[in-house]
Amino acid sequence: QQSELNSFLWTIKRDPPSYFFGTIHVPYTHVWDFVPENSKKAFQQSHIVYFELDLTDPYTISALTSCQLLPQGKNLQDVLPRDIYRRLKRHLEYVKLMMPSWMTPDQQGKGLYADYLFNAIAGNWERKRPVWVMLMMNSLTEVDIKSRGVPVLDLYLAQEAERLGKQTGAVEKVEEQCHPLNGLNFSQV
Repeated sequence: QQSELNSFLWTIKRDPPSYFFGTIHVPYTHVWDFVPENSKKAFQQSHIVYFELDLTDPYTISALTSCQLLPQGKNLQDVLPRDIYRRLKRHLEYVKLMMPSWMTPDQQGKGLYADYLFNAIAGNWERKRPVWVMLMMNSLTEVDIKSRGVPVLDLYLAQEAERLGKQTGAVEKVEEQCHPLNGLNFSQV
């Protein structure tokens, strides 16, 4: 029964109650049907909703993009071993070639073009730090491409909160997510 599923919802007993809900960064359509009613009800009844990051704030998106870049004057070719760089480049060429066949008719009907989508995901890849390229590569699969255009769960909930007139905020700043990832050394990545 859906009502008996682990909801990843914790209640902080106070008046009024507060809730803590664990999300995952995947298209919301992949998980929404499995989010139990108690979690959806808690969201509906809440007046204030805080997220990990404010994904509706243009500054957040801009700061996330900037933090992914290597220091000025550096390129990925400068920091990756030559064989890995070549394999990466060949794979990205393959993905770019395959992307039109991975897109859904619905995506194409909405005017989403494969070249635009590829550039939106992988554009400027040669300037990104290895950890961010790794994360980017994990999202360049046929399944993930077919889901593009569908917001991840966090963003969907933030958009719903705004639509419903809820007060929103974030518990972290971009730097709090960016610095730990950028601090990983090459062998950790």
